[in-house]
Amino acid sequence: MTKIYLIRHGQSEWNLLSKVQGQKDANLTDLGREQARKLGERLIDEDIDIIYSSDLSRALETAKIISSIINKPIVESKEIREINFGIWEGLTLEEILKKHKEQYLIWMKNPVQFKLEGAETLEALKDRVMNYVEKIILENKDKNIAIVSHNATLKIIILNLLGMGNAFYKNISLHNVSLSIVECRQYNNVLTLLNDTSHLKGL
Repeated sequence: MTKIYLIRHGQSEWNLLSKVQGQKDANLTDLGREQARKLGERLIDEDIDIIYSSDLSRALETAKIISSIINKPIVESKEIREINFGIWEGLTLEEILKKHKEQYLIWMKNPVQFKLEGAETLEALKDRVMNYVEKIILENKDKNIAIVSHNATLKIIILNLLGMGNAFYKNISLHNVSLSIVECRQYNNVLTLLNDTSHLKGL
């Protein structure tokens, strides 16, 4: 059985400012680094073989902190970066609501119909991400794989590994440094954990 540990990056500076990040780079906060350490400690006994990480700083630093604790190699890839949010990147939620309210409501209510200047659609994100994820699953058969990435990217991975498709995107929430697990069993892929942050108690 191949087991996939899906990890959202720790709190970033732009998370703190409520800015849309997309493929713009933002560093972890001190809290984000401590969150990553807590998750690393949780993963010590999970026998993870390899860590794949988005090459964006907030994800890669999260992966490096985890790697330093569980002593496993990291493979960086731009293929599992966050969705490109085009002209929204760098804007706060307040600014988006003022300038792009109609598109924002589509994103929240029916994101499969979302189209924005310079931005990826969910279908384009799926094509980019799932081609890579399917490749790493084939290359790591019967191993435990950690993927450190971003909110939209991880939601797409979960939905498509489960055969649910992008239409359910709006029905999943993933918090910073949450852990979700999908087991690729003989007959089915099974979600055994979703958006778990129990390792953050006390922070």
